[in-house]
Amino acid sequence: MSVMVNGVRYHVEQYGEGEPLLLLHGFTGSADTWRPFVPFWPDFRMMAVDLLGHGRTEAPKNAERYRIEHAATDLAALLDEWGVEQANVLGYSMGGRLALAFAVLHPHRVRRLLLESSSPGLKTEEERRARREADEVLARKIETEGVRSFVDDWEKLPLFATQQALPEPTRAAIRRERLRHTATGLANSLRGMGTGVQPSFWERLGELAMPVLLVCGERDEKFCRIAAQMHERLPNSELVCVKEAGHAIHVEQPGIFAKIVSEFMTKGEV
Repeated sequence: MSVMVNGVRYHVEQYGEGEPLLLLHGFTGSADTWRPFVPFWPDFRMMAVDLLGHGRTEAPKNAERYRIEHAATDLAALLDEWGVEQANVLGYSMGGRLALAFAVLHPHRVRRLLLESSSPGLKTEEERRARREADEVLARKIETEGVRSFVDDWEKLPLFATQQALPEPTRAAIRRERLRHTATGLANSLRGMGTGVQPSFWERLGELAMPVLLVCGERDEKFCRIAAQMHERLPNSELVCVKEAGHAIHVEQPGIFAKIVSEFMTKGEV
């Protein structure tokens, strides 16, 4: 279904009934990322969103519209549309950065925060400037060479090397999902919502009182380090490192990932 939010038409999908679970995919992903988990989480109202410039959601031409603060405001408006005051929020990678931004900027709307292979952004302005420059080069390459050429290169990144061991049908499905995007959407997502543009939330982690789950894959050393540093700063967090998994734990170890999420979501309930 589609919902008009702050002048942009979003594509959203809902499954099941129960406690709300807002699901935010990573860069080049879509709401389809979460469809395999419907059988695993039958007791939750799964609300999956195609983020700006992704999937079937509109791709505005103004990169400023993609800023993470605006995207967080859109999420609040979506929850209002659904009549949901407070939700559990699960985000992967880019979606995890958005989930964290949403929790920092709208803390009363988040019951539990679940972050898979994510970060609070880059710590220094020097790092952010370098990332902005690199993302602008990549954005222009997407616009000039097209999505297919970009996806070919994207799939070869060391970050996703562990996915080469996945069954061919799984890899093919991920590739189809990536290829459905537009050059405008991906390029402007990099320009507007990349880590070089978003504020650093490192110094605001201590403000988050809700339970936070941090999940990383043991083969993704960079994001395991980031998760450990976040764990030290968050007042109420758990850190789970999944064996035999890289960046995309939900793809590489879906059964284990589903169980980790379910156990965290139901902890303390009778």
